[in-house]
Amino acid sequence: MNTENPGTDDLSVEQQDAAGSASRYAVGIDLGTTHCVLSFVDLQDEDAQPDDGPRLEVMPIPQLLAPGTIDEKWQLPSFLYQAHESEISVDDLALPWSQAPVIVGTLARDLGGKTPIRLVSSAKSWLCHGDVDRHSAFLPLNSPEEVPRVSPLDATGLYLDHLREAWDYWHPETPLSEQDVTLTVPASFDPAARELTAQAAGKAGFRHLTLLEEPQAAVYSWIEASNGAWRDQVGVGDIILVVDIGGGTSDFSLVAVTEDDGNLLLNRVAVGDHILLGGDNMDLALAYRLKAKLAQQGTQLQPWQIQGITHGCRDAKEALLADSELAAVPITVPSRGSKLLGGTLRTELTREEVQQTLVDGFFPQVSISEHPAQQTRSALARMGLPYAQDAGISRHLAAFLSRQHAAASELFDTDTTNDDGEAFIRPTRVLFNGGVFKAPLLADRMMSIINGWLRDAGSPEATLLPGLDLDLAVARGSAYYGSVRRGQGVRIRGGIASAYYVGIESSMPAIPGMEPPLEALCVAPFGMEEGSEVEVPGMEFGLVVGAPVRFRFFGSTIRRDDEAGVLLDYWEPQELEELPEVQAVLPVEGRTPGDVIAVRLASRVTEVGTLRLEAIALEGGQRWQVELDVREGQ
Repeated sequence: MNTENPGTDDLSVEQQDAAGSASRYAVGIDLGTTHCVLSFVDLQDEDAQPDDGPRLEVMPIPQLLAPGTIDEKWQLPSFLYQAHESEISVDDLALPWSQAPVIVGTLARDLGGKTPIRLVSSAKSWLCHGDVDRHSAFLPLNSPEEVPRVSPLDATGLYLDHLREAWDYWHPETPLSEQDVTLTVPASFDPAARELTAQAAGKAGFRHLTLLEEPQAAVYSWIEASNGAWRDQVGVGDIILVVDIGGGTSDFSLVAVTEDDGNLLLNRVAVGDHILLGGDNMDLALAYRLKAKLAQQGTQLQPWQIQGITHGCRDAKEALLADSELAAVPITVPSRGSKLLGGTLRTELTREEVQQTLVDGFFPQVSISEHPAQQTRSALARMGLPYAQDAGISRHLAAFLSRQHAAASELFDTDTTNDDGEAFIRPTRVLFNGGVFKAPLLADRMMSIINGWLRDAGSPEATLLPGLDLDLAVARGSAYYGSVRRGQGVRIRGGIASAYYVGIESSMPAIPGMEPPLEALCVAPFGMEEGSEVEVPGMEFGLVVGAPVRFRFFGSTIRRDDEAGVLLDYWEPQELEELPEVQAVLPVEGRTPGDVIAVRLASRVTEVGTLRLEAIALEGGQRWQVELDVREGQ
């Protein structure tokens, strides 16, 4: 949370658009949990035909594949490795543009598979973890003291640094700092995580930045890949369910198709929670399955060995799911000073083991009423990411569709209740994104589950929308969006994916042991467009200045009808999610510390999706800003 007086604002949207209007390229970056990809559009391409849409390209990314070996790949693995000074020669870390300050990409991932205590991963997931100081250097988590550590913010910046250097290497006359860059984030990222992502991009030298939700980027990629035929694949009344399962997260969104004067429009109407559940969980599940198999054979694996074989399980999983003729893949278990023959232990991962573990474990056949189970947690736990407790992705999806049963009610008059009284929104089209769905087995299972729910409800089955390159779609879609912002292409209507509220303390006599009741004031309604402002109408509040105070903010993805100024004195627990509490001391501005000043409130959603709350004194017009960006330690 940042508190400040006006005058220190970033460039306005108009100023940024003017500054970026001279850019030659619209660049899209998929800043993924496990991979990064960069795509671009030449905005000055004289050979491009308007009717064909922009011509997209994906940039090959030079990176280290082995010490002293450089190659170009479409993806940059989102891993950072802190090598020991005696582990690799400095000369073997040279990149085409400079000496690598740290190891990122393919070599980092491969070295980390052998020595996990030196590997930084999931930095993106840490960025949205509000219970830790994301500016603090604590990664790799639980590593020995001699291993250098970095913050999630700095790790993210290092990935972006590599992409910027790679771009400037290929395009020395048009550096990335001068281009329009669209960076993707999960739809469920709150304003704090969005601001931190923007901070990392700013440190990496990105000057003209826009943030875009990943599922929307996937839809843009589908539009672009259809070569104008997307209107033949959907119609008015369709509800597109976007299921995005990547390496570290599962993300759900809903896009409704409407029309205006005969033209089809796309409206993003709902997003799900940020669920730390994806391909990484599947790799770990396979590693523990091998651990159990080896235990039956009399071999017990230590925790560091399980981390070591997880990398091998990922490669084996991808090979077995891609090649129907392959029955098993050998796995080497790392060892230290083992007396085993050759100093190594080998086992294998079979196709049957992969299918049983992934299909039944992560995509169980459940009813629409079966939602994630909450387990009793241990009182003490080591610091770590807030992973989903229930591994059943289908249960998380059932909960999302049920919670958002009224998401399209303002656009369509539809019945969302089935014969058993279960209400859920019924998608008519499905768009898959994320590397997990490269496996036809998993994609088919997910479609089977969704259509099973629809059949049980007496609704037509949904159809799968084609055309995505699941590795490159998000980057391609974000580059396409960059051209859409210049008026070239189809834009998805959306705005912010949550309504936001600030806690208002009630005035009441003191009662022993009881805090005054808290009300929640809506300051940013669902769908409020980035770059827009709204004033809370007809209400006055007292603002404490010059003394320690706390702000309590809440978000809701399901209260879709609350306008700015709606004051809630009661809400169900599932309706509002409280964001991390913020403590601040607002500037005194010539007044006595502790004074209570009569103010009115206004809010602004910035171009990167952060929320600024402004208190304006009724007398004198002084202004105080509170920005929901969680700048820890500042």
